[in-house]
Amino acid sequence: MKEYFTTTIGRLRLFAFLEGISLIALIFIAVPLKYYYDSPSLTKNLGPIHGALFLLFVFNALRVGVEQQWKFKETTLKILIACLIPFGTFYIDYKILRKIKTDEK
Repeated sequence: MKEYFTTTIGRLRLFAFLEGISLIALIFIAVPLKYYYDSPSLTKNLGPIHGALFLLFVFNALRVGVEQQWKFKETTLKILIACLIPFGTFYIDYKILRKIKTDEK
C-alpha cells in the first residue's frame, strides 16, 4: 500500500483507480439523478472532479513514461488510448501497470 504514495508507478496506479471510480460514480449515480430525478447538483460537482482526475492521470502517464524510458508506441500510447475508453484505466492497471517493477524508495 505504501508504494501507491512513494513511487511514480504507484501514484499512476492510484490516479488510474481514482479516475475509474469517479467515472463509475458519475455514470451510475450522478447522471441518473440528473435525468430521472431532475437533480443536477451531483453532476455539477462530480464532473469537474472526474475531469481533474483524468487530467492528472494523463499528465502522470506522460511523466512516468519519460522517467521510466518507456517506448512510446509500446506502453505510453497504449495507456493514453486506454484511458479514453470508459473503465480503461482498470484494464491498463491490470494488464500493464501492476506488472511493472519499481526500484524507487
